[in-house]
Amino acid sequence: MITVNLYYKGMNGNARKFAQEMESSGIAERIRAEAGNLRYQYFQPIDDPETVLLIDSWTDQRAIDAHHESPMMAQLAALREKYDLHMTAERFVSEDIGSDERFIRA
Repeated sequence: MITVNLYYKGMNGNARKFAQEMESSGIAERIRAEAGNLRYQYFQPIDDPETVLLIDSWTDQRAIDAHHESPMMAQLAALREKYDLHMTAERFVSEDIGSDERFIRA
């Protein structure tokens, strides 16, 4: 699994407006329906109202590449431009290194 944390930064609430439009327009839901998508969910840090975090998880690089070639990427890019957002990213690739279940309270 590959997870990418994308931080969208804007001004005047634009990052939140972007995320809301991604949801209300159906783009986010169409991305969630793409083959290989495991998670596509927006969050907002408590201490930073001008940032929205997208947690974007995929089964493998092939699924990410197909997503990047999809028509939704142009729509997404247009919305980022509309709201004048800047991004930073973190990428995580999971490995089977054992279980941390004993540390997790369900």
